[in-house]
Amino acid sequence: MGPGHYRCLSNRNRKGHTMSQQQRSVTVIGLGPMGRAMVRAFRKDGVEVTVWNRSADKATAIAAEVGAIPAESLRAALEANDLVVLSLTHYAAMYDVLEPVTGHLAGKVIANLSSDSPEQARKGGAWIRSHGAEFLSGGVMSAGNNIEHPASYIFYSGPREVFDAHADLLGPLSPQEYLGLDDGLAQVFYQGLLTIFHPWLLAFDQATAMIERSGHDVAQFVPFAVRSNAAFPYFMAEFSVANAAGGWADEAGLRMMDAGAQHIIDASTEVGVDATLSRTAQAFWRRAVAASVADGKPVSAYELMRRPAEPVTAPR
Repeated sequence: MGPGHYRCLSNRNRKGHTMSQQQRSVTVIGLGPMGRAMVRAFRKDGVEVTVWNRSADKATAIAAEVGAIPAESLRAALEANDLVVLSLTHYAAMYDVLEPVTGHLAGKVIANLSSDSPEQARKGGAWIRSHGAEFLSGGVMSAGNNIEHPASYIFYSGPREVFDAHADLLGPLSPQEYLGLDDGLAQVFYQGLLTIFHPWLLAFDQATAMIERSGHDVAQFVPFAVRSNAAFPYFMAEFSVANAAGGWADEAGLRMMDAGAQHIIDASTEVGVDATLSRTAQAFWRRAVAASVADGKPVSAYELMRRPAEPVTAPR
């Protein structure tokens, strides 16, 4: 799942830590499914973990499960360790949680592994530093909450020296991909990959619903879906080159994609399956065809996406 042309920085011999046992400790704030997975990974690697959550019962439960240390207060959680990992719903939650204790952030390193927009990550990093702390942004690319899955890894961005100083301690969470200084860069790549994942997940639901509503066995279909996915890296390589040159555009090809989308819509609606996703895709192909006719030259869907425009709505 990780881009192969980035150097993975986490392939270290974790048994060879030079850090003392006292230094191998971290605070985790936010104990939703991902936060709990992080605590388990730290504890599995022998890291001492202090935990805090707005709902104290979650801290008590994970403490009993893996031997984490529940902090009596947020201030105590911050004071327990220099490195503080945030696993929250979004950056707004970071402000909600840390605003009352900003006087205790100086000297800390805040690694915010929450999801949000790149600009929110940049603003969050500036806010953390304004209170005397260091900051790293992270995007957790995982198979659900399974951060030990072979395809899981974490994007990091922020000052290189801050990342390097804490890479070993963060290592148990997942393999690491350091991208660069820009605080927003981890979220640029993270949200880029989620942009691919979300429609894929909905498309898989639509496809399997169509198979099931047609009276056929989804289990029989799935191996073919897996087999077809093996071609996706080829398409990504081909289209990345085309997009660098303005995008793939051939009016006949665009009309063929429009027709193909209609066939998917027909197959879905014939058995009562919602085809909204396919209608949205078709709307892009039709916009590209219309733009190609208007401009007198092929215009790609990629080029349309790069233009400021009204959002595409699915045709009825």
